[in-house]
Amino acid sequence: MQKKGSRSLDPRSRSPDDTAWEDGTFKLTLEFSEEYPNKAPTVKFVTKMFHPNIYADGSICLDILQNQWSPIYDISAILTSIQSLLCDPNPSSPANSEAARLYQENRREYERKVKEIVEQSWNADDE
Repeated sequence: MQKKGSRSLDPRSRSPDDTAWEDGTFKLTLEFSEEYPNKAPTVKFVTKMFHPNIYADGSICLDILQNQWSPIYDISAILTSIQSLLCDPNPSSPANSEAARLYQENRREYERKVKEIVEQSWNADDE
């Protein structure tokens, strides 16, 4: 259900090449309140994710969506920042402690789990 005056988008984000995320297609929701562009949109992954900075509900721990928001950011900047975050997580500010631990302590196992998520995203594409 949308709040009065809110707008939403339902884009799909392609993952960066030459990373464990390569070939994944991930569905996001972006909800814009009446306060946009002065307030950041609410951005969540709908597709299941395994990443140090993505919560179980799909919410994204990303500075430009929180305390570093500026009205100069557009949808393209948001999506570019999310792609960058996928490749370069911040494990010192984890939203998913298991992913952060594996990213720091066992990169091979972390990348194996990411590749599982990528493969699941292919099936989620049909939904």
